[in-house]
Amino acid sequence: MSATPIEPEISRMEVGKDASLRVIAMRIFRAEPASAFPALIWLGGYRSDMTGTKAVEVERHARAVGADCIRFDYSGHGASGGEFRDGTISRWLEEGLAVVDHATSGRVILIGSSMGAWVALRLVEELRRRGEGQRVAGLVLIAPAPDFTAELIEPNLTEAEKASLAEQGYFEEPSEYSPEPNIFTRALIEDGRDNRVMNGPIETGCPVHILQGMRDPDVPYTHALRLMEHMPSDDVVMTLIRDGDHRLSREEDIAKLKQAIDSLIAKA
Repeated sequence: MSATPIEPEISRMEVGKDASLRVIAMRIFRAEPASAFPALIWLGGYRSDMTGTKAVEVERHARAVGADCIRFDYSGHGASGGEFRDGTISRWLEEGLAVVDHATSGRVILIGSSMGAWVALRLVEELRRRGEGQRVAGLVLIAPAPDFTAELIEPNLTEAEKASLAEQGYFEEPSEYSPEPNIFTRALIEDGRDNRVMNGPIETGCPVHILQGMRDPDVPYTHALRLMEHMPSDDVVMTLIRDGDHRLSREEDIAKLKQAIDSLIAKA
């Protein structure tokens, strides 16, 4: 990987009203000359931010092919305002929609990592509900974790975690990726039930490329296979990476990510 180019300056926008008002930080790269390609929009994972390896590499690739790229931080993440403990899928979805509306006017390719893949799938649902589904030219879903609160967390709660949720409204668990523990709130889990996408057929109306590591300790590859089964009418390609982990941030993983983006640009 070559040296990282100078990043676009952070721009900010307000989302929500009154007590729910928060300021969202974005980095918006505009191709010159203006691009006819769909804009690449990065949707990060739980507790990840727009400075992560994959996010930066997506923008680097946008520069190389001549496409716009938008990265942003959810509230409670990175450079954005708001409290992490206030975060829910509905809240982060609202922010993703606001970014799409603010920073793009044409077609987009949504690139969602882990929880970001869940947000991406909900974004497509909301855009289709608004009659704007044709704006989504494709989805790249990396180690996708849709419905992770209901499918991966709730069934495995210990009695101590259930008690902590009931008494304190949250529980903590050690993180492999940070010295700070992961925090899962009752609000996140309850809101997750209302945002489930794997409870029936998923129709995105666009090509989808899933990248999934088979040694992912956080989201089993069988979860990605189940997701694919819920997309019977979509053009779905899945790349299983035999030795891949959850991050999929190695150079060879990034190469596969860029190939997936290129395949969707070619179909746009």
